[in-house]
Amino acid sequence: MTQAEIKLCSLLLQEHFGEIVEKIGVHLIRTGSQPLRVIAHDTATSLDQVKKALCVLIQHNLVIYQVHKRGVVEYEAQCSRVLRVLRYPRYIYTAKTLYNDTGELIVEELLLNGKMTMSAVVKKVADRLTETMEDGKTMDYAEVANIFVRLADTHFVQRCPLVPATENSDPGPPPPAPTLVINEKDMYLVPKLSLIGKGKRRRSSEDEATGEPKAKRPKHTPDNKEPIPDDGIYWQANLDRFHQHFRDQAIVSAVANRMDQIVRSLPVGYNISKQVLDQYLTLLADDPLEFVGKSGDSGGGMYVINLHKVLGSLATATLESVVQERFGSRCARIFRLVLQKKHLEQKQVEDFAMIPAKEAKDMLYKMLSENFISLQEIPKTPDHAPSRTFYLYTVNILSAARMLLHRCYKSIANLIERRQFETKENKRLLEKSQRVEAIIASMQATGAEEAQLQEIEEMITAPERQQLETLKRNVNKLDASEIQVDETIFLLESYIESTVKR
Repeated sequence: MTQAEIKLCSLLLQEHFGEIVEKIGVHLIRTGSQPLRVIAHDTATSLDQVKKALCVLIQHNLVIYQVHKRGVVEYEAQCSRVLRVLRYPRYIYTAKTLYNDTGELIVEELLLNGKMTMSAVVKKVADRLTETMEDGKTMDYAEVANIFVRLADTHFVQRCPLVPATENSDPGPPPPAPTLVINEKDMYLVPKLSLIGKGKRRRSSEDEATGEPKAKRPKHTPDNKEPIPDDGIYWQANLDRFHQHFRDQAIVSAVANRMDQIVRSLPVGYNISKQVLDQYLTLLADDPLEFVGKSGDSGGGMYVINLHKVLGSLATATLESVVQERFGSRCARIFRLVLQKKHLEQKQVEDFAMIPAKEAKDMLYKMLSENFISLQEIPKTPDHAPSRTFYLYTVNILSAARMLLHRCYKSIANLIERRQFETKENKRLLEKSQRVEAIIASMQATGAEEAQLQEIEEMITAPERQQLETLKRNVNKLDASEIQVDETIFLLESYIESTVKR
């Protein structure tokens, strides 16, 4: 766990969950697994606050717990899971792309709340969609439930582990912490619910003006007469499935960029004749990058996607792009050359790249000092005398990818800090703008005249309006940069994970 990762986790926890949760979370990331009382003592936080913070972290899968032999429960932070908070906007946008606004809101609710029952999600999403509809229109619970079922069928949402029924019926003393289990075949099994109803709008001021207390109002909804049908069956977003989707899309884009002529000539849909399909598959299999491999010839052969090579190519392309942006096109030429030839002496680099000796030396040392390339010593004699040693430049893609990943974490932390600084500097102006917008919204609801609304809008002066526009533009740029850097992080993490598994 590097300092850059710990700092980024700290910023994410503080931004999304507040200072107390951040303090407990970062303490666990730094120290490893610890029992409750030790956490409270080391962080100088009351036991009650530590319990609440741990509840929040466990609810969002950011902390796990384990019962040891002596009955001591230890809590351990999941740093990699905390860093996934950064990718929440991308998960939500993907759900919107695949399953429209309903899918977007379902995934958003699950990410915001950590774990929820299907019935609670359906009702909340239906209410939110009804709020955005025209007067008189409502969203049916059944429509939202159908999208939820489709998300479960495609494994974008999954059930959370449960306390087994045998544990509840055991007459002995209860365990210090429940053991949660789930059968793999039940992970995507949607309970059969008869959710009948429509989304509700928030009560208007006219409804509240009756003065009747909420407790005394008649309860017409059937939900209040019977228990929740799926009580205890909680759902969460399946982040691994989203990652699989991102990876697949990156591979498709890489192949499309590599073979744009082929992709453009493909017919729309899957109606391709066997002869044409064989030609395309052979072309992909013969490509030097080896994205697609062929094994055997029986039945026309079996074609497989070589995931490791694809991810390696994507990571290499990312490194080349960074070298070009950071050091220029000549350095990128040298980097690609060393990458292609595997090992080269300095004189060979100068000759192959056709760059003067002095420039080539400067460029090689720049990239060496930044850890994009490495130097390998091959001695002719056991004494390692410099005069009798070959010095070969090489690119260790795994090492360079780890270095770049570390820098990406630092970059994201800097972007978040800059965004927070920009917002803090203009806090007074933002609050004023929000107050004015709230006044205008309430006046529009009561049917105020245009002249009155204009007068309220003029409370924000022209220079203040310009300052707000500049702030909005800057924050949008920072947000976009965070998402772009996270895309690079995803590619590098996927490659590193794939390499380590091998």
